[in-house]
Amino acid sequence: MMRMTRRISQTMGTLTLVMKLAMIIAVTMTVLPGTAEPQEGDRLDHSVYDGLLKKYVDDRGMIDYRAWKARDVGTLDGYLEMLKGVDPEGLRDRNEVFAFWINAYNALTIRGMLHFYPTSSIKNHDSLLGYSIWKDYKIDIRGTEYSLDDIEHNILRKMDEPLVHFALVCASIGCPPLMTEAFTAGDLDRQLRENTLVFFADPSKFRADPEDRTVWLSPIMDWYKDDFGKNQREVLDYIAPYVPDDAARALLKRKDVDVDYLHYDWGINEQRTD
Repeated sequence: MMRMTRRISQTMGTLTLVMKLAMIIAVTMTVLPGTAEPQEGDRLDHSVYDGLLKKYVDDRGMIDYRAWKARDVGTLDGYLEMLKGVDPEGLRDRNEVFAFWINAYNALTIRGMLHFYPTSSIKNHDSLLGYSIWKDYKIDIRGTEYSLDDIEHNILRKMDEPLVHFALVCASIGCPPLMTEAFTAGDLDRQLRENTLVFFADPSKFRADPEDRTVWLSPIMDWYKDDFGKNQREVLDYIAPYVPDDAARALLKRKDVDVDYLHYDWGINEQRTD
């Protein structure tokens, strides 16, 4: 009887140890998605940011800044803290790096606007002689500070993918719409193409009049024209697959087409209640 009691006691002790180890492993697995580095064979986890976009961005790409500032600034800060611990050079491939920096740019822009909200425009926080949100609002990633301008001009534009201009959102109505999902390595090509198609389907960003032989482009196509081609002909050829209809595409191919530029709306990309 004593031997049996000892065996039962030893068995119970072993089970208790196994249960404790299982609990430790379970907690560790729960923490892993929030760690800075992706595990071997895995992708960097942007699900926290993805959830915030689904919660506060509508299908037109407009943001509910008021609700976001009231409820979830801390959640966004947590996501940015995760990004701060990532070594971009250690990411798996080009798409992973590309998605990382697009999300970093857009999330940092949103955080800056939440800091200043209520505000009517990001331009209210840009001064040639003083503070500039694009130059002075920064994120420290592994000991290196990156401004919004650093991310856009020194990193993303140098990756030679012009469609990035339809993914970066500068918190303005004239910008591309903010997607309701985070960019990810696996979906990057689809996401870039879809947001570009949405951009050119918006008459405030692209219009074509075949009878007048004129197309009106977003100023983005003027500011960054060198990223799309060496001359106007190459720029028009580049965007042709993304315009909304055959007539517009045919007009872009004409040698006698006139190009003009639309007004750029710097108003904040905020959801309107009226």
